[in-house]
Amino acid sequence: MCGRYATTRSEADLGLLFDAVTVAEELAPSWNVAPTDPVPVVRMSRRHDARVVDTARWGLIPPWADDPRAGARMINARAETVATSPAFAPSFQRRRCLVPADGWFEWVRDGRKRQAFYMTPADSSVLAFAGIWTMWREQTLTCSVLTTAALGGLAAVHDRMPLILPRERWPEWLAGGGDAPGLLRPMSPAELAAIEVRPVRPDVGNVRNNGPHLLTAPEPEIEAEATLF
Repeated sequence: MCGRYATTRSEADLGLLFDAVTVAEELAPSWNVAPTDPVPVVRMSRRHDARVVDTARWGLIPPWADDPRAGARMINARAETVATSPAFAPSFQRRRCLVPADGWFEWVRDGRKRQAFYMTPADSSVLAFAGIWTMWREQTLTCSVLTTAALGGLAAVHDRMPLILPRERWPEWLAGGGDAPGLLRPMSPAELAAIEVRPVRPDVGNVRNNGPHLLTAPEPEIEAEATLF
């Protein structure tokens, strides 16, 4: 977790939702975001002295990395170690961001078949994943999503989930510094109860597939009727 998610709101809408200035390049909505894709993030900007909606490559590339492909292995940062990891700790202290999402995907294996599930707010509100960012070679903004142990019924789908921040925690997260345990505390039971888990079509397993149809329920399997002779 988290290896696929959906983010479909426009940069203008995100600017309003997060009270931020939009500096991001225009991105098409995506119902199947995959590692290394460009994604919207919300971060603090010294230049604008405000929050900005920016564009980052999903998969943090440490400043010392020689190859950008290293980012494909660093799409997630574990909340348990982000404050001490050499690759993630500097960004956790000084370069935190929010990663807007509509929901995220996980898979559960049932015998030889894998069923995809989509986790999303029941009221269709925006999710803010806790994220960190860095600039690779002064030209490529990259980010990672923090994950934590899955809570409640979500643990039946996967043992990890994104660290999701409610609106009242956004200022503290974006400010930098602060107390790690407090910053990394999990969502409350009430916030967790607002997350809906629904089975969706298997098409989402292919990164080339995209569109709102990926969020629809899978077609029921039709058992062949026995023919009597």
